[in-house]
Amino acid sequence: MPRYLDNFTDSVTSLWSTIGYGLRARLKEGYSGGDLRADVMAGLVVGVVALPLSMALAIASGVAPQYGLYTAIVAGVTCSLLGGTRCQVTGPTAAFVVILAPIVGKFGLGGLLVAGMLAGLMLVGMAAAKLGRLITFIPHPVTTGFTAGIAVVIGTIQLKDFLGLSFDHAPEGYVDRWKAMWHARASASGWEIAVGALTLALLVGLPRVIKKIPAPLLALAIAGIAATLATKFIPGFHVATIGSRFHSTVNGHEVAGIPPLPPLPLLPWHMPGAGGGVMHLDWATIQALFPAAFAIAMLGAIESLLAAVVSDGMSGSKHEPNAELFALGIGNILCPFFGGIAATGALARTATNIRAGARSPLAACVHAVFVLACTVALAPLVAYLPMAALAGLLLLVAKNMAEARHFVHIVKVAPRSDMLVLLVCFGLTVVFDMVLAVSVGVVLAALLFMRRMSELAESKLDTGTMAKFDVPPGVRLYEIAGPLFFGAAQKAMSVFDQIQDRSLAVIVYMAQVPVMDATGLVALETVIDRLKRGGHKVILAGLKPQPAEMLERAGIRREPGKLAIAPDLDTALSLAIVHRARQPEPPAGPQATATA
Repeated sequence: MPRYLDNFTDSVTSLWSTIGYGLRARLKEGYSGGDLRADVMAGLVVGVVALPLSMALAIASGVAPQYGLYTAIVAGVTCSLLGGTRCQVTGPTAAFVVILAPIVGKFGLGGLLVAGMLAGLMLVGMAAAKLGRLITFIPHPVTTGFTAGIAVVIGTIQLKDFLGLSFDHAPEGYVDRWKAMWHARASASGWEIAVGALTLALLVGLPRVIKKIPAPLLALAIAGIAATLATKFIPGFHVATIGSRFHSTVNGHEVAGIPPLPPLPLLPWHMPGAGGGVMHLDWATIQALFPAAFAIAMLGAIESLLAAVVSDGMSGSKHEPNAELFALGIGNILCPFFGGIAATGALARTATNIRAGARSPLAACVHAVFVLACTVALAPLVAYLPMAALAGLLLLVAKNMAEARHFVHIVKVAPRSDMLVLLVCFGLTVVFDMVLAVSVGVVLAALLFMRRMSELAESKLDTGTMAKFDVPPGVRLYEIAGPLFFGAAQKAMSVFDQIQDRSLAVIVYMAQVPVMDATGLVALETVIDRLKRGGHKVILAGLKPQPAEMLERAGIRREPGKLAIAPDLDTALSLAIVHRARQPEPPAGPQATATA
């Protein structure tokens, strides 16, 4: 079997063995009735938090509230059972709003569901390629810039409902949205502002008084009751509600608000396209959706794995990143077939889950079942929730996301390059869109890494470093220390350009090279070829397993009189001495050390 097929098989086998790591690890330690009771209670608490948030985030993304509930239900069960964490809660999150809303405007609900499915396929591919641990190395300025920018955009989007503004079409651009709101300022409603302000006050004040009941549930319930009573007893009082804004058809009858149904199977590409028209799923549409799907996959992977790291710190457990990516991918593939939008690990809900006493992934399953039960049983009551109250909830979410003090602190103390990356990611997210911001952010992350690697690389000629070895005349001894990555390979290899004489043997000592990538391999191949053409015998010594395997796969093998591979430095020196004895006396020269 070809080597690439062997590697693919090994990768699939390794990934398969980690699926469901979080649940299997917990059950292996033992699972009692007390653990089940703790999970049930934690799941109920998280479900109470997730219920209003899921609807609010769906509305903010430009779709009906039930699609957010379907996401919490399907992704909540799938990702918890297949994932690599014990207490992670998956569902719709605020981070996705900035990506999803423009997709709905351009491609409709059908395009949104297809984009989520494509993102799921990408996430499964990332898991198969074992990229889980690499995602966590995205630089902090990149993720902070994204988060702060998303918070600003979400807060801006919510102002329309919070103030009760009325305009026909909500522009996608940040600046254009502010212009539209300014032109519509005369339509602002004092009643809407009062309901939104009441909700905000309750969200901030209730946690200081009542600890056991989540504030969003109480705040929205009070706001809904207050708005209903005011509509009945105060002349002229009117606010927009979920029931007045959204309608659905059940068995031929129109229902205000959300339908009292569980998520039912459907084909994503049969859902309405742009403007409510028919969606045409063809190659051109897939190409157009691909950049947005990539942004969903990357942002989802980053947010989910960062939430998993926080979960580990809070619960004292350990997650399996590739299993988490795989589960997230499967969840995002399944969600569209039940009307669910894109999902990822939700940090706030995960933290709530742990604080409520969750012991295993079953708590997240209970949360999904609770949301399902409420979707079916409480659908008529949901219709009374004011849109301004949901906007107030998301304004608080945006405020917490922004972490303004942390953002300002990084700007003040971070190196100039990090500060520039932070501001670029923030600005692109706010002024343009998340698709562009994620694409540029990933490139900036790679550039930052290359810069760090190049700063660590050092090449110098040092005749004293190898003085303790008895290096005979006509032998040049070089040491390469450090990983031969793309950021440092060329700089590390530049020291070999200093060889001008007719040395008979050049020893390249690589015992301190733990890993080498394709760029390092090409750089090393170039040096070996140039030295051989110059009449030198090259001896590679002390190769670690990973570089040795790469050289073997590249076809770099022993060539009598030209290339030798020695297990250690002593053997390499012996080979060089034997080779020297068979050749005319060469001129003496210095030794060198190259450090990468």
